[in-house]
Amino acid sequence: MQGEYTARRIEVEGIVQGVGFRPFVYQLANLYNLKGEVLNTSSGVSIHVEGPDKDIDSFCREMKNNGPPLARITGVSDYPETVKNHKSFSIAESREGASRSVLVSPDVSICDDCLRELFDKKDRRFGYPFINCTNCGPRYTIIDDIPYDRPNTSMKHFRMCGKCQAEYDDPGNRRFHAQPNACHDCGPFLTLFDNNRKMIDGKNPVEKTAGLLKQGYIVAIKGLGGFHLAADAENDKAVYTLRKRKAREEKPFAIMSYNLEIIKEYALIEPEEAALLSSFRRPIVLLKKKAPNPLSCEVSPKNKYYGTMLPYTPLHYLLMQHDFTALVMTSGNRSEEPISIDNDDAFNRFSDIADFYLTHNRDIYLRSDDSIVKRTAGNNRFIRRSRGYVPEPVFLTRNTQPVLACGAELKNTVCIIRHNKAFLSQHIGDLENLATLDFFELTIRHMKRILDVYPEIVACDLHPDYLSTKYALSQKNVKLVRVQHHHAHIAACMAENMIEGPVIGLSLDGTGYGEDGKIWGGEVLIAEKSRFTRAAHISYIPMPGSAAAIKEPWRMAASYLYDAFGEEMWGLDIPVFKEKSEDKIRFIIDMVSKKINSPETSSLGRLFDGISAIIGIRNKVCFEGQAAMELEMLSDDNTEETYDYEWTEDDNLYKILTAPLIKGVVADLNNGVHQSVIGGKFHATVIRLYTELCKIIRKDTDIERVALSGGVFQNSILLSGMVKLLEKNGFKVYTHKLVPSNDGGISLGQAIVAGTDI
Repeated sequence: MQGEYTARRIEVEGIVQGVGFRPFVYQLANLYNLKGEVLNTSSGVSIHVEGPDKDIDSFCREMKNNGPPLARITGVSDYPETVKNHKSFSIAESREGASRSVLVSPDVSICDDCLRELFDKKDRRFGYPFINCTNCGPRYTIIDDIPYDRPNTSMKHFRMCGKCQAEYDDPGNRRFHAQPNACHDCGPFLTLFDNNRKMIDGKNPVEKTAGLLKQGYIVAIKGLGGFHLAADAENDKAVYTLRKRKAREEKPFAIMSYNLEIIKEYALIEPEEAALLSSFRRPIVLLKKKAPNPLSCEVSPKNKYYGTMLPYTPLHYLLMQHDFTALVMTSGNRSEEPISIDNDDAFNRFSDIADFYLTHNRDIYLRSDDSIVKRTAGNNRFIRRSRGYVPEPVFLTRNTQPVLACGAELKNTVCIIRHNKAFLSQHIGDLENLATLDFFELTIRHMKRILDVYPEIVACDLHPDYLSTKYALSQKNVKLVRVQHHHAHIAACMAENMIEGPVIGLSLDGTGYGEDGKIWGGEVLIAEKSRFTRAAHISYIPMPGSAAAIKEPWRMAASYLYDAFGEEMWGLDIPVFKEKSEDKIRFIIDMVSKKINSPETSSLGRLFDGISAIIGIRNKVCFEGQAAMELEMLSDDNTEETYDYEWTEDDNLYKILTAPLIKGVVADLNNGVHQSVIGGKFHATVIRLYTELCKIIRKDTDIERVALSGGVFQNSILLSGMVKLLEKNGFKVYTHKLVPSNDGGISLGQAIVAGTDI
């Protein structure tokens, strides 16, 4: 006996649309000889199933534990239902409802089955650059609304041919309800143009593009989430030309290679990195360089790493098969602007950059840059969280009211909380121009629509001049919550680790507007999600020229030296004084002394900049964080020796003095100590002094948990060393693994603080 014949309604939430979940349910129901139907709703998937109790139980268990590879179930509700005497099990039409809480899948790389078909000369999709199935292909970038059905995607413009329609309608086919399903006869196609928008004749635009790249030309290539600007990574002249045209002097370029074996020709790959590179998410992974290697030195100058990815679209595979060691595949944008997604826009914006354009006629509804991940301290760490991961949510410890968080100015993302899920947007960029602001506002509108959430609580940064703050202030009929930058960092770390406060929060970065109107960045906080107390910080130092001091670290060097030595600094024999004239330095010191355009900062990021300039590494930067990054690249990470350090204490607030450290660095310079040793000692000093402060605060508060956040923790030496020493001293340490530690994670923290403060 199999038990009573009953019926149930099963509501499934999560990433269950566009990932083959309904055909999986259909086949599973037939396996257990159950009757009923399955359909998409605006909340997920709804199943009506009839049969013996025991078989339904087995069906439910199998459904939860062995779903399709891209499916992610986040909730299952089971209700008794009236038996309707269905004669079979079927897949019904999608149904819209009042609730719209379905989770949309990220864009994912081509699967192995489609890849085999792509290169199978007997397959009807041989060489088709848009091949896909329910297990792979575009999702987030082509969806306009939910449910995730073809009419709500950019594929609505392409009517399927008879063969594709038959696949689409067959529950037993891998392409059943694969919304981007298409072929040579009915789907999108590629076109190659020259710089004058003249179409290049040829039956194989990919082969022609490969030939152009081998000749040293730069090609704008339309991909999944936007355009790339491509060049042959072995061609010095081509890579240099791309740098010059794009006005990207020294920032590393991302590169793409056909497979892992080719990557091993120029980079070292650990097993965990190989798994990450090969995953269906296909991020850019930072890999240590091999020396020597065949790539141009212009790809990643003065850096130990290459940002490398494998192909993730069929177009990439078709292109990369033409015997390239690697192609530069950098984001298709002008400096500080969003990645281009529109053909006409690309022609206009890249007219003086690209020689040719490989485009297609499938619209991209929402741009999405490549994600960037680095393996550090035993875990994957995001530098940028975007394609392949967004819009998967971060799960929270409890439900909260809907919140929109507007993020920071740099590396902006936005975040919307719905129930117990926090949805971070893809990387938006630096909110410093109209184009990025337009993208920011478009992303908010898009997320509100597909999540069906219109929050009445809006969170933003304290800084009054951020465009994200101004946007928040312009919203009507909402509760506005302004969140201190470094508190948001720690709240984000707490949220992704699903912990409640209090914690000791080390919030270390370059810039954040403080509650006292000064620029924070070297902070130790006693933090909960709803509040914080400042327990310690680096003592304030003037930033001569304000923002100019970020772009010209020698200004910070002068400020730190003057603080440490006073007028005696003029007798020092150090690199920064040889690079800059005495008149220029005296002008800077005059600004500091008279407090002219010299806001005070407690930033650890600025201290990194100052040290970099003092020891002769970098006086002027071409991109954010360059001076600190090159200091890290040069530093000996095995050094345990430290410089002297000290702090003062006033009313339970500890202030870290920089003068002893600066004097120690200068003494080593005078004694001929190598830059790598000085850099190593500096890192070790920062690790040791913050650990000692945590021990003092633990004694005062009994708090044994430490949360690490802020852009400085992208530094592998600092993160690994801090985790190791804190754990050695008995602390439980929490770090970022789901969102970036830099300002890309700020919006999550803002949302958490605003959602808690209600």
